[in-house]
Amino acid sequence: MPEPKQVLFVLQDDSLVLDWAGPAEALRLASLEVTALKLDVPALDLRFAGPRAEATGSVGIRLQALEPLPDTLPDGSWVVLVGRTSAAEARAPSARRELLAWLAHLAPGRAGLRLVTVCSGALLAAQAGLLDGRRATTHHHHLDDLARLAPRCTVLQDRVFVRDGELFTSAGVTAGIDLALHLIAEHAGELVAARVAEQMAVALRRGPGDPELSPLLAHRQHLNARLHRVQDALSRAPGEDWPLARMAGLAATTPRTLSRLFAQHAGTSPQAYLRGVRLAVAKRALAAGASVAAASDAAGFSSELQLRRAWAAAGWPGSPSGARRPAQQA
Repeated sequence: MPEPKQVLFVLQDDSLVLDWAGPAEALRLASLEVTALKLDVPALDLRFAGPRAEATGSVGIRLQALEPLPDTLPDGSWVVLVGRTSAAEARAPSARRELLAWLAHLAPGRAGLRLVTVCSGALLAAQAGLLDGRRATTHHHHLDDLARLAPRCTVLQDRVFVRDGELFTSAGVTAGIDLALHLIAEHAGELVAARVAEQMAVALRRGPGDPELSPLLAHRQHLNARLHRVQDALSRAPGEDWPLARMAGLAATTPRTLSRLFAQHAGTSPQAYLRGVRLAVAKRALAAGASVAAASDAAGFSSELQLRRAWAAAGWPGSPSGARRPAQQA
């Protein structure tokens, strides 16, 4: 098992609790899934630090034993900055100065360091000079503030979150959970992200300017446990043979009832969902340099022709062969 990846939440007085508690819970659940599924990716080691050992959250909760801001961070660490209440900005100026001085030494992208901001946490990053020449977003109430603090930053509006290299910025409050689910999918796979979203009873969303949901995530914005059980199985082993009767057995129901439940809760049919998963697996294999034949086999298509037909039926541009990563780049 790889060494855990450190995720450092930086907290101050009046930090908005949902800004950090929601993403932290999502990442905690993701680590449990990584262990349960025995995935060959690092678990996530959550740490909480600040310029002072104690802080009071936005709803009055008292946080104690916060770690001091570390002098160094392991390669590949994630640093998470969250927003504060508006009234907090004028308080504790010395702690604020200490935090900004610490942030100024961060270099997102260097040694794999990843900087993640939630809500007005982006303003902290801007004040520390970390957004110059970058694309970023924040809560809609703070977009003008962000543009003022970071005039060399391209501020994007109406976005749930924005990625610029190893810098991730997100809009207000619950958008931090959307971003956490995206980071989980990138780190441990879409199946883990879907399972975490199911446990947290949240929908998998994206902003209007972000890419559409992957087929592995689409049709999962429901709370039907039987359907999630079937969808988990299809996502884990798309290459296996999946007649409708076998799927229905996993849901402890009849094929007819399973089809009805898929239509009612997922807005698609079991066969169409499986086909979407297989297409996503094939596309990923092609992007990694696999041949069309190998990608077809890995995804569970009976032939290259069946993959091409499914590709065209889905309305995807080009062809499987055109989506293959050139050998010299693989």
